Amino acid sequence: MSGLAMTRAPPPWRPLRFLLGSPLWGMAAGVLLVMDGDALAQGRWALPAVALVHVFTLGVLGNAMLGSLLQFLPVAAATPVPGARWAPLWHVALNVGLLLFVAGLYHSHALLLPASLLLATALLAVVVPPLPGLLRRGAQRLLRGGIGSALLALVATVGLGIAAAAVLGGQAGWPLDRLADAHATLGMGGWVLVLLAMVGSVTVPMFQGTVMVHPRMLGCWLAATLVLLAITVAARLHGAPSWLPMLALALPATAFAATVLWLHATAPHRRNPTLVRFWRAGVVAMALAALLACAAGAGAPAPAVMLAGTLAIAVAAPLLVNGMLLEIVGFITWIDLRGRCPRGVRIPATGRLLPDDDKRIALFAHLAATTLLAGSVLWWPLASFAGVALVIANAISLACLLRCLHRARTFARERT
Repeated sequence: MSGLAMTRAPPPWRPLRFLLGSPLWGMAAGVLLVMDGDALAQGRWALPAVALVHVFTLGVLGNAMLGSLLQFLPVAAATPVPGARWAPLWHVALNVGLLLFVAGLYHSHALLLPASLLLATALLAVVVPPLPGLLRRGAQRLLRGGIGSALLALVATVGLGIAAAAVLGGQAGWPLDRLADAHATLGMGGWVLVLLAMVGSVTVPMFQGTVMVHPRMLGCWLAATLVLLAITVAARLHGAPSWLPMLALALPATAFAATVLWLHATAPHRRNPTLVRFWRAGVVAMALAALLACAAGAGAPAPAVMLAGTLAIAVAAPLLVNGMLLEIVGFITWIDLRGRCPRGVRIPATGRLLPDDDKRIALFAHLAATTLLAGSVLWWPLASFAGVALVIANAISLACLLRCLHRARTFARERT
């Protein structure tokens, strides 16, 4: 773990409040599926499907990724997060805004625009302040520039989301399908995929024992991805066909998945086998989503589009994020223990704070839930079982995290 600035780590509850919120929203997604068993069968424009998409992207992924950034930027990217002391307020705004957004979709479209503005305020308050530090010249320029690009993509995604909410709420008359496609392309490609790749360039070698991706390869992938997404979004907003965003997302996603599998196959120091399995399952699902997206663009039946979206948003990205979530919380807890215990006290390793047996149970639960979830696109009666399985899987993840914190608290109490 050399090269990490442990002394710059934020207070543990600053990122943890976001990280612990992620499995709670995973459970909420399961409840929505039980309530609306045919949500995925109704198509991508059905309001229950739109609600589920945002529960996954903002609730599950958003909380996990923002919490990880609050920890990663000062410790691994040497970039402070100005105004981070206000993180508890932004955490409340993000999650209350998402609750209002879901309520607006189900009950009153008049809530959508104010909910979107509250969500936008929370997201921008976290991601805009570190941008100047990320985009300045200096060490780790590729890493910081890539993360900065992902944050800029999120800013643009937020703007397009507000515009789409205004259309749904009746306050604007722009073409909703174009806005939604551009919003999804920047959100899943520019924000989620690019951030996973840039943070993964550090954490995959650190936690999974692989070699590092050559900076030139990573830089070429990043530049090609950003240019492709920018051209695609502009073209779609000007009326390009809807298959173009699917193809633009499929190409960099396939390259990312292939790279991760190659890194695993050639890893010189194999460690954290459960995390490796989380990531293998996630990138295989991502590759399948990319393949289906290409097939949908070539004229495959409509269910192919829904299955591609489900695999990307509700299976692949959550598996990658949930695997890292368990490691990051263990790591944050270990850093906190180092600061709380007197010198000379031997701190338990992260593997003792969050044992591999706990993580393995969580992996099996998530694999079962995501398999049922993907299957429910093709046969909707499975959706209720998928919802229950999602609740169970995320409850197991939450229990793993809480047990980790409890072990650390108990150890510190006994040694101080």
